[in-house]
Amino acid sequence: MGIFEILNLICGLALFLYGMEVMGDSLKKSAGNRLKTILGKMTSNQFKGFLLGLAVTAVIQSSSATTVMVVGFVNSGTMTLTQAIGVIMGANVGTAVTSWLTALSGIGGEGAELVGYIEWLKPSAWMPILALIGICLIMFSKRGKKKDIGAILLGFSVLMVGMDIMSASVSGLKNDEAFKNLLTMFDNSILGVMAGLVLTAIVQSSSASVGILQSLTATGAITYGAAIPIIMGQNIGTCVTALISSFGANKNGKRAALAHLYFNVINVIIVLSTFYIIDGFADFAFLDQTIGMWGVAGVHTLFKLISVAIMFPFTKWLEKLAVISVKDKNEDEQVNLLDERLIETPSVAIACADQVARSMADISCKALRLSLELLSSYDDKKADLVREYEAKADVYEDALGTYLVKLSGADMTVQDSHEVTKLLHIIGDFERISDHAVNILESAEEMKDKKITFSKEAQKEISVMVAAINEIINLADKAYDEDDLATASLVEPLEQVVDNLKYKIKLNHILRLQKNECTIEHGFILSDLLTNFERVSDHCSNIAGCLIELSKHNSLDMHKYLGEIKDGSREFDNKFKEYKAKYAL
Repeated sequence: MGIFEILNLICGLALFLYGMEVMGDSLKKSAGNRLKTILGKMTSNQFKGFLLGLAVTAVIQSSSATTVMVVGFVNSGTMTLTQAIGVIMGANVGTAVTSWLTALSGIGGEGAELVGYIEWLKPSAWMPILALIGICLIMFSKRGKKKDIGAILLGFSVLMVGMDIMSASVSGLKNDEAFKNLLTMFDNSILGVMAGLVLTAIVQSSSASVGILQSLTATGAITYGAAIPIIMGQNIGTCVTALISSFGANKNGKRAALAHLYFNVINVIIVLSTFYIIDGFADFAFLDQTIGMWGVAGVHTLFKLISVAIMFPFTKWLEKLAVISVKDKNEDEQVNLLDERLIETPSVAIACADQVARSMADISCKALRLSLELLSSYDDKKADLVREYEAKADVYEDALGTYLVKLSGADMTVQDSHEVTKLLHIIGDFERISDHAVNILESAEEMKDKKITFSKEAQKEISVMVAAINEIINLADKAYDEDDLATASLVEPLEQVVDNLKYKIKLNHILRLQKNECTIEHGFILSDLLTNFERVSDHCSNIAGCLIELSKHNSLDMHKYLGEIKDGSREFDNKFKEYKAKYAL
Protein backbone atom coordinates (compact mmCIF):
# COMPACT_ATOMS: atom_id res chain seq x y z
CA MET A 1 0.00 0.00 0.00
CA GLY A 2 1.26 3.45 -0.97
CA ILE A 3 0.84 6.70 0.92
CA PHE A 4 -2.29 7.65 -1.07
CA GLU A 5 -3.97 4.34 -0.29
CA ILE A 6 -3.20 4.84 3.40
CA LEU A 7 -4.66 8.38 3.29
CA ASN A 8 -7.78 7.03 1.56
CA LEU A 9 -8.08 4.38 4.25
CA ILE A 10 -7.94 7.07 6.95
CA CYS A 11 -10.48 9.20 5.04
CA GLY A 12 -12.82 6.22 4.71
CA LEU A 13 -12.52 5.48 8.41
CA ALA A 14 -13.32 9.10 9.31
CA LEU A 15 -16.41 9.14 7.06
CA PHE A 16 -17.50 5.76 8.42
CA LEU A 17 -17.34 6.95 12.04
CA TYR A 18 -18.99 10.30 11.21
CA GLY A 19 -21.83 8.57 9.34
CA MET A 20 -22.30 6.25 12.30
CA GLU A 21 -22.49 9.24 14.67
CA VAL A 22 -24.99 11.15 12.49
CA MET A 23 -27.18 8.10 11.93
CA GLY A 24 -27.19 7.18 15.64
CA ASP A 25 -28.01 10.72 16.83
CA SER A 26 -30.76 11.14 14.25
CA LEU A 27 -32.28 7.78 15.12
CA LYS A 28 -32.33 8.84 18.75
CA LYS A 29 -34.17 12.07 17.86
CA SER A 30 -36.67 10.78 15.33
CA ALA A 31 -37.27 7.11 16.10
CA GLY A 32 -39.29 7.68 19.23
CA ASN A 33 -41.57 4.94 20.43
CA ARG A 34 -42.84 3.91 16.97
CA LEU A 35 -39.55 2.42 15.79
CA LYS A 36 -39.03 0.89 19.22
CA THR A 37 -42.45 -0.74 18.91
CA ILE A 38 -41.76 -2.05 15.40
CA LEU A 39 -38.36 -3.44 16.30
CA GLY A 40 -39.77 -4.76 19.56
CA LYS A 41 -42.37 -6.79 17.67
CA MET A 42 -39.88 -8.00 15.09
CA THR A 43 -37.36 -9.01 17.76
CA SER A 44 -39.71 -9.91 20.62
CA ASN A 45 -37.91 -13.22 20.97
CA GLN A 46 -34.50 -14.51 19.92
CA PHE A 47 -35.86 -16.55 17.01
CA LYS A 48 -37.69 -13.56 15.47
CA GLY A 49 -34.53 -11.47 15.84
CA PHE A 50 -32.52 -14.26 14.20
CA LEU A 51 -34.89 -14.36 11.22
CA LEU A 52 -34.76 -10.55 10.89
CA GLY A 53 -30.95 -10.51 10.84
CA LEU A 54 -30.85 -13.42 8.38
CA ALA A 55 -33.36 -11.82 5.98
CA VAL A 56 -31.79 -8.34 6.01
CA THR A 57 -28.25 -9.67 5.51
CA ALA A 58 -29.33 -12.10 2.78
CA VAL A 59 -30.87 -9.17 0.88
CA ILE A 60 -28.12 -6.55 1.29
CA GLN A 61 -25.33 -9.19 1.23
CA SER A 62 -23.34 -7.60 4.03
CA SER A 63 -23.28 -8.81 7.61
CA SER A 64 -20.97 -5.87 8.37
CA ALA A 65 -23.65 -3.37 7.28
CA THR A 66 -26.33 -5.22 9.26
CA THR A 67 -24.20 -5.40 12.39
CA VAL A 68 -23.21 -1.73 12.11
CA MET A 69 -26.91 -0.80 11.89
CA VAL A 70 -27.61 -2.98 14.93
CA VAL A 71 -24.87 -1.18 16.88
CA GLY A 72 -26.51 2.11 15.82
CA PHE A 73 -29.95 0.92 16.96
CA VAL A 74 -28.59 -0.24 20.32
CA ASN A 75 -26.62 2.98 20.73
CA SER A 76 -29.74 5.09 20.06
CA GLY A 77 -31.81 3.02 22.49
CA THR A 78 -34.26 1.73 19.87
CA MET A 79 -33.08 -1.87 20.34
CA THR A 80 -31.98 -3.69 23.49
CA LEU A 81 -28.80 -5.71 23.76
CA THR A 82 -30.83 -8.92 24.11
CA GLN A 83 -32.70 -8.19 20.88
CA ALA A 84 -29.46 -7.27 19.11
CA ILE A 85 -27.78 -10.61 19.84
CA GLY A 86 -30.54 -12.51 18.03
CA VAL A 87 -30.22 -10.22 14.99
CA ILE A 88 -26.41 -10.60 15.02
CA MET A 89 -26.75 -14.40 14.94
CA GLY A 90 -29.08 -14.14 11.96
CA ALA A 91 -26.70 -11.76 10.21
CA ASN A 92 -23.88 -14.28 10.59
CA VAL A 93 -25.92 -16.93 8.76
CA GLY A 94 -27.31 -14.48 6.20
CA THR A 95 -23.87 -13.49 4.95
CA ALA A 96 -23.30 -17.09 3.77
CA VAL A 97 -25.67 -16.33 0.86
CA THR A 98 -22.98 -14.20 -0.78
CA SER A 99 -20.52 -17.10 -0.92
CA TRP A 100 -23.08 -19.18 -2.84
CA LEU A 101 -23.70 -16.30 -5.25
CA THR A 102 -19.96 -15.99 -5.81
CA ALA A 103 -19.76 -19.70 -6.52
CA LEU A 104 -22.75 -19.35 -8.87
CA SER A 105 -20.96 -16.67 -10.87
CA GLY A 106 -18.14 -19.10 -11.42
CA ILE A 107 -20.28 -21.29 -13.67
CA GLY A 108 -20.95 -18.43 -16.13
CA GLY A 109 -24.03 -17.99 -18.32
CA GLU A 110 -27.31 -17.69 -16.44
CA GLY A 111 -25.54 -17.88 -13.09
CA ALA A 112 -23.50 -14.77 -13.80
CA GLU A 113 -26.60 -12.98 -15.13
CA LEU A 114 -28.51 -13.78 -11.92
CA VAL A 115 -25.65 -12.38 -9.87
CA GLY A 116 -25.85 -9.21 -11.96
CA TYR A 117 -29.46 -8.72 -10.91
CA ILE A 118 -28.62 -9.48 -7.27
CA GLU A 119 -25.97 -6.75 -7.34
CA TRP A 120 -28.79 -4.16 -7.32
CA LEU A 121 -29.73 -5.27 -3.83
CA LYS A 122 -26.34 -4.32 -2.40
CA PRO A 123 -26.11 -1.09 -0.34
CA SER A 124 -23.60 0.40 -2.83
CA ALA A 125 -26.27 0.22 -5.56
CA TRP A 126 -29.10 2.07 -3.79
CA MET A 127 -27.01 4.17 -1.40
CA PRO A 128 -26.85 7.16 -3.85
CA ILE A 129 -30.66 7.18 -3.97
CA LEU A 130 -30.80 7.30 -0.15
CA ALA A 131 -28.26 10.13 -0.14
CA LEU A 132 -30.33 12.13 -2.64
CA ILE A 133 -33.54 11.62 -0.67
CA GLY A 134 -31.74 12.48 2.58
CA ILE A 135 -30.24 15.76 1.36
CA CYS A 136 -33.59 16.80 -0.20
CA LEU A 137 -35.38 16.18 3.09
CA ILE A 138 -32.77 18.19 4.99
CA MET A 139 -32.72 21.13 2.56
CA PHE A 140 -36.38 21.44 1.67
CA SER A 141 -38.30 20.23 4.73
CA LYS A 142 -39.43 22.65 7.40
CA ARG A 143 -40.65 19.98 9.84
CA GLY A 144 -38.10 18.60 12.28
CA LYS A 145 -39.27 14.99 11.84
CA LYS A 146 -38.54 14.96 8.11
CA LYS A 147 -35.16 16.59 8.65
CA ASP A 148 -34.25 13.88 11.16
CA ILE A 149 -35.24 11.15 8.68
CA GLY A 150 -33.12 12.91 6.07
CA ALA A 151 -30.18 12.94 8.49
CA ILE A 152 -30.62 9.20 9.11
CA LEU A 153 -30.54 8.45 5.37
CA LEU A 154 -27.62 10.79 4.74
CA GLY A 155 -25.72 9.44 7.76
CA PHE A 156 -26.17 5.88 6.52
CA SER A 157 -25.02 6.95 3.04
CA VAL A 158 -21.88 8.60 4.44
CA LEU A 159 -21.26 5.46 6.50
CA MET A 160 -21.51 3.26 3.39
CA VAL A 161 -19.27 5.62 1.39
CA GLY A 162 -16.71 5.31 4.18
CA MET A 163 -16.92 1.53 3.98
CA ASP A 164 -16.50 1.63 0.19
CA ILE A 165 -13.50 3.97 0.40
CA MET A 166 -11.85 1.72 3.01
CA SER A 167 -12.47 -1.34 0.83
CA ALA A 168 -11.28 0.42 -2.36
CA SER A 169 -8.10 1.65 -0.68
CA VAL A 170 -7.01 -1.93 -0.03
CA SER A 171 -8.58 -3.51 -3.13
CA GLY A 172 -5.20 -3.60 -4.87
CA LEU A 173 -4.04 -6.16 -2.32
CA LYS A 174 -6.29 -8.74 -3.99
CA ASN A 175 -3.79 -8.97 -6.87
CA ASP A 176 -0.73 -8.75 -4.65
CA GLU A 177 1.04 -12.12 -4.78
CA ALA A 178 2.66 -11.62 -1.37
CA PHE A 179 -0.73 -10.87 0.14
CA LYS A 180 -2.30 -13.91 -1.51
CA ASN A 181 0.47 -16.08 -0.12
CA LEU A 182 -0.80 -15.23 3.37
CA LEU A 183 -3.73 -17.51 2.63
CA THR A 184 -1.73 -20.48 1.39
CA MET A 185 1.61 -20.46 3.21
CA PHE A 186 0.38 -21.66 6.62
CA ASP A 187 0.06 -25.35 7.40
CA ASN A 188 -0.56 -24.61 11.09
CA SER A 189 -4.30 -24.21 11.80
CA ILE A 190 -3.77 -21.32 14.25
CA LEU A 191 -1.71 -19.43 11.67
CA GLY A 192 -4.42 -20.19 9.12
CA VAL A 193 -7.03 -18.61 11.41
CA MET A 194 -4.78 -15.56 11.82
CA ALA A 195 -4.35 -15.28 8.02
CA GLY A 196 -8.13 -15.31 7.48
CA LEU A 197 -8.63 -12.84 10.33
CA VAL A 198 -6.03 -10.36 9.02
CA LEU A 199 -7.33 -10.56 5.45
CA THR A 200 -10.94 -9.89 6.47
CA ALA A 201 -9.96 -7.13 8.90
CA ILE A 202 -8.10 -5.37 6.10
CA VAL A 203 -10.74 -5.65 3.37
CA GLN A 204 -13.53 -4.97 5.91
CA SER A 205 -15.78 -7.72 4.54
CA SER A 206 -15.98 -11.45 5.17
CA SER A 207 -17.89 -11.79 1.90
CA ALA A 208 -15.01 -10.16 0.00
CA SER A 209 -12.36 -12.26 1.74
CA VAL A 210 -14.35 -15.45 1.15
CA GLY A 211 -14.64 -14.39 -2.51
CA ILE A 212 -10.84 -13.98 -2.67
CA LEU A 213 -10.40 -17.45 -1.20
CA GLN A 214 -12.88 -18.87 -3.72
CA SER A 215 -11.01 -17.25 -6.60
CA LEU A 216 -7.74 -18.76 -5.35
CA THR A 217 -9.24 -22.26 -5.39
CA ALA A 218 -8.92 -22.10 -9.19
CA THR A 219 -5.17 -22.64 -8.71
CA GLY A 220 -5.84 -26.09 -7.26
CA ALA A 221 -3.28 -25.36 -4.52
CA ILE A 222 -5.72 -24.96 -1.61
CA THR A 223 -6.89 -28.04 0.28
CA TYR A 224 -9.77 -28.47 2.69
CA GLY A 225 -7.21 -28.69 5.51
CA ALA A 226 -5.81 -25.25 4.62
CA ALA A 227 -9.16 -23.61 3.81
CA ILE A 228 -11.10 -24.58 6.96
CA PRO A 229 -9.00 -22.57 9.49
CA ILE A 230 -8.82 -19.63 7.04
CA ILE A 231 -12.62 -19.58 6.80
CA MET A 232 -12.80 -19.67 10.62
CA GLY A 233 -10.47 -16.69 10.84
CA GLN A 234 -12.54 -14.78 8.29
CA ASN A 235 -15.55 -15.05 10.59
CA ILE A 236 -13.57 -13.38 13.39
CA GLY A 237 -12.14 -10.71 11.08
CA THR A 238 -15.62 -9.57 10.02
CA CYS A 239 -16.18 -8.30 13.58
CA VAL A 240 -13.65 -5.49 13.05
CA THR A 241 -16.16 -3.28 11.20
CA ALA A 242 -18.66 -3.44 14.05
CA LEU A 243 -15.90 -2.80 16.60
CA ILE A 244 -14.81 0.31 14.69
CA SER A 245 -18.42 1.53 14.55
CA SER A 246 -18.66 1.19 18.35
CA PHE A 247 -15.77 3.59 19.05
CA GLY A 248 -18.13 6.56 19.40
CA ALA A 249 -21.04 4.55 20.79
CA ASN A 250 -22.32 4.36 24.36
CA LYS A 251 -21.74 1.34 26.58
CA ASN A 252 -24.63 -0.67 25.11
CA GLY A 253 -23.42 -0.01 21.57
CA LYS A 254 -19.97 -1.27 22.57
CA ARG A 255 -21.56 -4.32 24.20
CA ALA A 256 -23.41 -5.19 20.97
CA ALA A 257 -20.15 -5.05 18.99
CA LEU A 258 -18.37 -7.20 21.59
CA ALA A 259 -21.24 -9.72 21.60
CA HIS A 260 -20.66 -10.09 17.85
CA LEU A 261 -16.94 -10.67 18.46
CA TYR A 262 -17.46 -13.14 21.31
CA PHE A 263 -20.03 -15.08 19.30
CA ASN A 264 -17.51 -15.75 16.53
CA VAL A 265 -14.41 -16.24 18.69
CA ILE A 266 -16.11 -18.73 21.02
CA ASN A 267 -17.53 -20.69 18.10
CA VAL A 268 -14.21 -20.82 16.25
CA ILE A 269 -12.52 -22.19 19.38
CA ILE A 270 -15.24 -24.79 20.01
CA VAL A 271 -15.74 -25.92 16.39
CA LEU A 272 -12.06 -25.99 15.43
CA SER A 273 -10.99 -27.77 18.62
CA THR A 274 -13.75 -30.38 18.30
CA PHE A 275 -13.00 -30.90 14.61
CA TYR A 276 -9.29 -31.57 15.16
CA ILE A 277 -9.91 -33.79 18.17
CA ILE A 278 -12.26 -35.95 16.07
CA ASP A 279 -9.76 -35.84 13.19
CA GLY A 280 -7.13 -37.22 15.56
CA PHE A 281 -9.22 -40.37 15.93
CA ALA A 282 -11.00 -40.58 12.56
CA ASP A 283 -8.18 -39.22 10.34
CA PHE A 284 -10.35 -37.37 7.79
CA ALA A 285 -9.02 -38.21 4.33
CA PHE A 286 -10.80 -35.29 2.61
CA LEU A 287 -8.54 -32.73 4.33
CA ASP A 288 -5.81 -33.41 1.74
CA GLN A 289 -8.21 -32.98 -1.18
CA THR A 290 -8.30 -29.70 -3.10
CA ILE A 291 -11.28 -27.47 -2.35
CA GLY A 292 -13.38 -25.66 -4.98
CA MET A 293 -15.64 -22.60 -4.90
CA TRP A 294 -18.66 -24.70 -3.91
CA GLY A 295 -16.63 -26.36 -1.18
CA VAL A 296 -15.67 -22.99 0.32
CA ALA A 297 -19.32 -21.90 0.29
CA GLY A 298 -20.37 -25.19 1.91
CA VAL A 299 -17.78 -25.02 4.71
CA HIS A 300 -18.60 -21.35 5.30
CA THR A 301 -22.34 -22.05 5.58
CA LEU A 302 -21.93 -25.20 7.69
CA PHE A 303 -19.81 -23.30 10.22
CA LYS A 304 -22.44 -20.54 10.44
CA LEU A 305 -25.25 -23.01 11.12
CA ILE A 306 -23.23 -24.99 13.68
CA SER A 307 -22.29 -21.72 15.44
CA VAL A 308 -25.94 -20.68 15.85
CA ALA A 309 -26.88 -24.19 17.05
CA ILE A 310 -24.13 -24.02 19.70
CA MET A 311 -24.75 -20.48 20.96
CA PHE A 312 -28.52 -20.06 20.61
CA PRO A 313 -29.30 -21.69 24.00
CA PHE A 314 -26.64 -19.53 25.68
CA THR A 315 -27.54 -16.06 24.44
CA LYS A 316 -28.09 -14.81 28.00
CA TRP A 317 -24.56 -15.89 28.91
CA LEU A 318 -23.24 -14.13 25.82
CA GLU A 319 -25.07 -10.97 26.90
CA LYS A 320 -23.64 -11.24 30.44
CA LEU A 321 -20.12 -11.62 29.03
CA ALA A 322 -20.57 -8.43 26.98
CA VAL A 323 -21.95 -6.56 30.02
CA ILE A 324 -19.01 -7.73 32.18
CA SER A 325 -16.57 -6.56 29.50
CA VAL A 326 -18.08 -3.04 29.36
CA LYS A 327 -19.02 -2.24 32.93
CA ASP A 328 -21.31 0.54 34.08
CA LYS A 329 -19.44 3.59 35.32
CA ASN A 330 -19.50 4.52 38.98
CA GLU A 331 -21.76 7.50 38.36
CA ASP A 332 -24.54 5.15 37.28
CA GLU A 333 -24.64 3.40 40.64
CA GLN A 334 -27.85 5.26 41.55
CA VAL A 335 -29.58 3.69 38.55
CA ASN A 336 -28.63 0.26 39.87
CA LEU A 337 -30.96 0.91 42.83
CA LEU A 338 -33.86 0.29 40.45
CA ASP A 339 -33.97 -3.45 41.05
CA GLU A 340 -36.96 -5.03 39.29
CA ARG A 341 -37.18 -7.67 42.03
CA LEU A 342 -38.37 -4.91 44.37
CA ILE A 343 -41.48 -4.36 42.24
CA GLU A 344 -43.11 -7.19 44.22
CA THR A 345 -43.02 -4.78 47.18
CA PRO A 346 -44.15 -1.51 45.54
CA SER A 347 -43.58 0.74 48.57
CA VAL A 348 -39.91 -0.25 48.72
CA ALA A 349 -39.53 0.09 44.95
CA ILE A 350 -41.11 3.58 45.06
CA ALA A 351 -38.72 4.64 47.82
CA CYS A 352 -35.75 3.57 45.66
CA ALA A 353 -37.19 5.32 42.60
CA ASP A 354 -37.75 8.49 44.65
CA GLN A 355 -34.11 8.41 45.79
CA VAL A 356 -32.89 8.14 42.19
CA ALA A 357 -35.32 10.88 41.10
CA ARG A 358 -33.97 13.25 43.76
CA SER A 359 -30.44 12.60 42.48
CA MET A 360 -31.65 13.32 38.95
CA ALA A 361 -33.30 16.58 40.12
CA ASP A 362 -30.04 17.67 41.74
CA ILE A 363 -28.10 16.92 38.54
CA SER A 364 -30.54 18.83 36.32
CA CYS A 365 -30.50 21.87 38.62
CA LYS A 366 -26.70 21.85 38.72
CA ALA A 367 -26.63 21.78 34.92
CA LEU A 368 -28.94 24.79 34.71
CA ARG A 369 -27.07 26.83 37.33
CA LEU A 370 -23.76 26.20 35.54
CA SER A 371 -25.23 27.16 32.16
CA LEU A 372 -26.45 30.47 33.62
CA GLU A 373 -22.93 31.19 34.91
CA LEU A 374 -21.53 30.66 31.40
CA LEU A 375 -23.52 33.64 30.08
CA SER A 376 -21.36 36.05 32.05
CA SER A 377 -18.06 34.11 32.12
CA TYR A 378 -17.59 31.26 29.64
CA ASP A 379 -15.47 28.31 30.73
CA ASP A 380 -14.79 25.17 28.65
CA LYS A 381 -14.64 22.87 31.69
CA LYS A 382 -18.00 24.11 32.96
CA ALA A 383 -19.45 23.69 29.47
CA ASP A 384 -18.29 20.05 29.37
CA LEU A 385 -19.78 19.53 32.81
CA VAL A 386 -23.17 20.87 31.67
CA ARG A 387 -23.24 18.36 28.82
CA GLU A 388 -22.11 15.59 31.14
CA TYR A 389 -24.91 16.42 33.60
CA GLU A 390 -27.48 16.53 30.77
CA ALA A 391 -26.39 13.12 29.46
CA LYS A 392 -26.57 11.70 32.96
CA ALA A 393 -30.05 13.17 33.48
CA ASP A 394 -31.14 11.45 30.24
CA VAL A 395 -29.88 8.11 31.54
CA TYR A 396 -31.70 8.60 34.84
CA GLU A 397 -34.93 9.67 33.15
CA ASP A 398 -34.88 6.68 30.77
CA ALA A 399 -34.16 4.19 33.57
CA LEU A 400 -36.71 5.75 35.92
CA GLY A 401 -39.41 5.98 33.25
CA THR A 402 -39.02 2.31 32.29
CA TYR A 403 -38.96 1.22 35.93
CA LEU A 404 -41.99 3.29 36.97
CA VAL A 405 -44.08 2.09 34.02
CA LYS A 406 -43.38 -1.52 35.05
CA LEU A 407 -44.09 -0.60 38.67
CA SER A 408 -47.43 0.98 37.74
CA GLY A 409 -48.67 -2.46 36.71
CA ALA A 410 -48.11 -3.89 40.18
CA ASP A 411 -50.84 -4.24 42.82
CA MET A 412 -50.41 -1.20 45.07
CA THR A 413 -52.29 1.17 47.33
CA VAL A 414 -53.92 4.36 46.05
CA GLN A 415 -51.28 6.42 47.81
CA ASP A 416 -48.46 4.47 46.14
CA SER A 417 -50.20 4.88 42.80
CA HIS A 418 -50.29 8.66 43.29
CA GLU A 419 -46.61 8.61 44.19
CA VAL A 420 -45.76 6.77 40.96
CA THR A 421 -47.82 9.31 38.98
CA LYS A 422 -46.00 12.17 40.69
CA LEU A 423 -42.57 10.72 39.92
CA LEU A 424 -43.44 10.07 36.27
CA HIS A 425 -44.48 13.70 35.79
CA ILE A 426 -41.63 15.24 37.76
CA ILE A 427 -38.75 13.33 36.13
CA GLY A 428 -39.97 14.52 32.71
CA ASP A 429 -39.84 18.14 33.83
CA PHE A 430 -36.38 17.84 35.40
CA GLU A 431 -35.06 16.10 32.28
CA ARG A 432 -36.35 18.96 30.11
CA ILE A 433 -34.70 21.48 32.45
CA SER A 434 -31.34 19.79 31.75
CA ASP A 435 -32.07 20.03 28.00
CA HIS A 436 -32.69 23.76 28.33
CA ALA A 437 -29.41 24.04 30.23
CA VAL A 438 -27.61 22.74 27.13
CA ASN A 439 -29.59 25.16 24.93
CA ILE A 440 -28.46 28.07 27.13
CA LEU A 441 -24.89 26.75 26.97
CA GLU A 442 -25.07 26.70 23.15
CA SER A 443 -26.19 30.33 23.15
CA ALA A 444 -23.22 31.18 25.37
CA GLU A 445 -20.91 29.33 22.97
CA GLU A 446 -22.36 31.18 20.00
CA MET A 447 -21.73 34.51 21.75
CA LYS A 448 -18.14 33.48 22.47
CA ASP A 449 -17.43 32.16 18.96
CA LYS A 450 -18.96 35.17 17.20
CA LYS A 451 -17.55 37.60 19.78
CA ILE A 452 -21.03 39.00 20.41
CA THR A 453 -21.53 41.28 23.41
CA PHE A 454 -24.88 42.68 24.51
CA SER A 455 -25.32 46.36 25.28
CA LYS A 456 -25.09 47.41 28.92
CA GLU A 457 -28.87 47.79 29.13
CA ALA A 458 -29.43 44.31 27.69
CA GLN A 459 -26.81 42.84 30.04
CA LYS A 460 -28.61 44.36 33.04
CA GLU A 461 -31.95 42.98 31.88
CA ILE A 462 -30.49 39.51 31.31
CA SER A 463 -28.86 39.56 34.75
CA VAL A 464 -32.27 40.33 36.31
CA MET A 465 -33.85 37.44 34.41
CA VAL A 466 -30.97 35.10 35.36
CA ALA A 467 -31.45 35.99 39.02
CA ALA A 468 -35.18 35.20 38.75
CA ILE A 469 -34.45 31.86 37.03
CA ASN A 470 -31.90 30.97 39.68
CA GLU A 471 -34.47 31.61 42.39
CA ILE A 472 -37.28 29.70 40.72
CA ILE A 473 -35.07 26.64 40.10
CA ASN A 474 -33.95 26.75 43.74
CA LEU A 475 -37.58 26.92 44.89
CA ALA A 476 -38.63 23.96 42.72
CA ASP A 477 -35.60 21.91 43.78
CA LYS A 478 -36.16 22.62 47.47
CA ALA A 479 -39.92 21.99 47.25
CA TYR A 480 -39.36 18.54 45.74
CA ASP A 481 -36.32 17.58 47.79
CA GLU A 482 -37.92 18.51 51.11
CA ASP A 483 -41.58 17.85 50.20
CA ASP A 484 -42.18 21.49 51.16
CA LEU A 485 -45.59 22.66 49.93
CA ALA A 486 -45.10 26.17 51.32
CA THR A 487 -42.04 26.60 49.10
CA ALA A 488 -43.90 25.03 46.18
CA SER A 489 -46.61 27.68 46.49
CA LEU A 490 -44.02 30.41 45.85
CA VAL A 491 -43.13 29.06 42.40
CA GLU A 492 -46.21 30.12 40.43
CA PRO A 493 -46.13 33.86 41.37
CA LEU A 494 -42.45 33.96 40.32
CA GLU A 495 -43.27 32.10 37.10
CA GLN A 496 -45.73 34.87 36.20
CA VAL A 497 -43.03 37.46 36.84
CA VAL A 498 -40.64 35.56 34.53
CA ASP A 499 -43.30 35.60 31.79
CA ASN A 500 -43.69 39.38 32.20
CA LEU A 501 -39.92 39.88 32.14
CA LYS A 502 -39.68 38.00 28.87
CA TYR A 503 -42.17 40.27 27.12
CA LYS A 504 -40.63 43.45 28.56
CA ILE A 505 -37.08 42.49 27.58
CA LYS A 506 -38.23 41.64 24.04
CA LEU A 507 -40.01 44.99 23.78
CA ASN A 508 -36.93 46.85 25.06
CA HIS A 509 -34.77 45.05 22.48
CA ILE A 510 -37.08 46.21 19.68
CA LEU A 511 -36.80 49.79 20.95
CA ARG A 512 -32.99 49.50 21.03
CA LEU A 513 -33.08 48.01 17.54
CA GLN A 514 -34.94 51.06 16.28
CA LYS A 515 -32.22 53.26 17.79
CA ASN A 516 -29.45 51.10 16.21
CA GLU A 517 -28.18 50.21 19.67
CA CYS A 518 -28.58 46.47 18.97
CA THR A 519 -28.55 44.23 15.91
CA ILE A 520 -30.83 41.50 14.58
CA GLU A 521 -28.10 38.94 15.35
CA HIS A 522 -28.25 40.02 18.99
CA GLY A 523 -32.00 39.57 18.80
CA PHE A 524 -31.78 35.96 17.64
CA ILE A 525 -29.60 34.95 20.58
CA LEU A 526 -31.66 37.01 23.02
CA SER A 527 -34.87 35.40 21.76
CA ASP A 528 -33.41 31.90 22.20
CA LEU A 529 -32.28 32.71 25.74
CA LEU A 530 -35.62 34.21 26.75
CA THR A 531 -37.53 31.23 25.33
CA ASN A 532 -35.37 28.80 27.32
CA PHE A 533 -35.70 30.91 30.48
CA GLU A 534 -39.49 30.94 30.16
CA ARG A 535 -39.68 27.20 29.55
CA VAL A 536 -37.49 26.46 32.55
CA SER A 537 -39.89 28.48 34.69
CA ASP A 538 -42.83 26.58 33.14
CA HIS A 539 -41.27 23.25 34.12
CA CYS A 540 -40.66 24.56 37.65
CA SER A 541 -44.35 25.53 37.76
CA ASN A 542 -45.31 22.00 36.64
CA ILE A 543 -43.17 20.46 39.39
CA ALA A 544 -44.62 22.69 42.10
CA GLY A 545 -48.18 22.23 40.85
CA CYS A 546 -47.78 18.46 40.75
CA LEU A 547 -46.55 18.39 44.35
CA ILE A 548 -49.41 20.58 45.60
CA GLU A 549 -52.22 18.92 43.64
CA LEU A 550 -51.29 15.36 44.55
CA SER A 551 -50.70 16.24 48.20
CA LYS A 552 -53.89 18.27 48.72
CA HIS A 553 -56.38 16.79 46.27
CA ASN A 554 -54.91 13.41 45.24
CA SER A 555 -55.36 14.47 41.62
CA LEU A 556 -53.36 16.13 38.87
CA ASP A 557 -55.59 18.79 37.33
CA MET A 558 -53.08 21.55 36.57
CA HIS A 559 -55.61 23.79 34.81
CA LYS A 560 -57.84 23.76 37.87
CA TYR A 561 -54.87 24.37 40.15
CA LEU A 562 -53.59 27.36 38.15
CA GLY A 563 -57.10 28.80 37.86
CA GLU A 564 -57.71 28.61 41.60
CA ILE A 565 -54.47 30.21 42.75
CA LYS A 566 -54.72 33.08 40.25
CA ASP A 567 -58.41 33.78 40.76
CA GLY A 568 -58.54 36.32 43.54
CA SER A 569 -55.95 34.64 45.76
CA ARG A 570 -54.60 37.32 48.11
CA GLU A 571 -51.53 35.26 48.94
CA PHE A 572 -50.73 34.83 45.25
CA ASP A 573 -51.23 38.53 44.51
CA ASN A 574 -48.99 39.58 47.41
CA LYS A 575 -46.15 37.25 46.35
CA PHE A 576 -46.54 38.32 42.73
CA LYS A 577 -46.19 42.00 43.69
CA GLU A 578 -43.20 41.18 45.90
CA TYR A 579 -41.38 39.30 43.12
CA LYS A 580 -42.34 41.94 40.55
CA ALA A 581 -40.71 44.63 42.68
CA LYS A 582 -37.68 42.43 43.40
CA TYR A 583 -37.05 41.72 39.70
CA ALA A 584 -38.02 45.07 38.22
CA LEU A 585 -36.01 46.12 35.18
